[in-house]
Amino acid sequence: MNEQIQQIMQEIEKVIVGKHDVVEKILMAVLASGHVLMEDVPGVGKTTTAMTFAKVLGLDTRRVQFTSDTVPSDIIGYSVYDKQSEKFVFKPGAVMTNLLLADEINRTSSKTQSALLEAMEEHRVTVDGETYDLPNPFVVLATQNPVGSAGTQLLPSAQMDRFLIKISMGYPDFESQINILRDRHQDNPLDHIRAIVTDQELRNLIDQARQVNVGDYIYEYVTRLTQATREHPLVQLGVSPRGALAVCRMAKAYAFVHGRDYVLPEDVAAVFPCVCCHRLILSTKARMMEEQPETVIGAVIKEIPMPVLKKS
Repeated sequence: MNEQIQQIMQEIEKVIVGKHDVVEKILMAVLASGHVLMEDVPGVGKTTTAMTFAKVLGLDTRRVQFTSDTVPSDIIGYSVYDKQSEKFVFKPGAVMTNLLLADEINRTSSKTQSALLEAMEEHRVTVDGETYDLPNPFVVLATQNPVGSAGTQLLPSAQMDRFLIKISMGYPDFESQINILRDRHQDNPLDHIRAIVTDQELRNLIDQARQVNVGDYIYEYVTRLTQATREHPLVQLGVSPRGALAVCRMAKAYAFVHGRDYVLPEDVAAVFPCVCCHRLILSTKARMMEEQPETVIGAVIKEIPMPVLKKS
């Protein structure tokens, strides 16, 4: 593992205890220039996780608490007339940052949710016909609470597809919760962590992850997996070409974090569930049977044979 990656992980895990797999996947998503959707019950550390990543990665961050009265201009910005210059002046919204924490994203209107679409995909916003580039890197860490549907708006499938991965924090295990209670007895560990990398060093790590080699057999394996989701009898809408590209990006980040400059089929299988489960739309029959996307994805991974590398 890259020394800087190891230091980042160690610093983050001073705050996020017992969640190595979650921390690793979020870091991979950042290195793959992707966005993260964290869906879980209240109080398991979703917001704390986002704030910890921002601090350790040395990123400028802003937080938006999405509510029913949050409007698109709060997110992307707006133009206001300046009497002195007699011109309209752009006032940046919350997206003009490196890491945007979109808290409870499912509790705002569909119109406000869609305001993030261009920013997440194109890394720019358009206001009154003028286009403004977002800072580099730009990452959205969004949270949503699946418990209690009162006052919520489901994210449309077009926006779900913009998130590179969707993960769940889950409750800590017995030992981890004891450590959390002990560590927070007098103060907050978040106050004592430090930035491990600068924004330029993070951009360098992102560039290195992008250079990881992907063989043709990996592209074929990803294609077979994604096609299988489209042909599955329980699936109405399978993984799109954008989703297939996301699998490749995440697999490259997985290989890089684990100290390799090439992707293995095992890397693809490891990231496929967190990249693809939220992209599936199950059929009416599957929903009536209370099937879950995780079950379908798991079956697809077992069904499609993994390429075997021949020794030269």
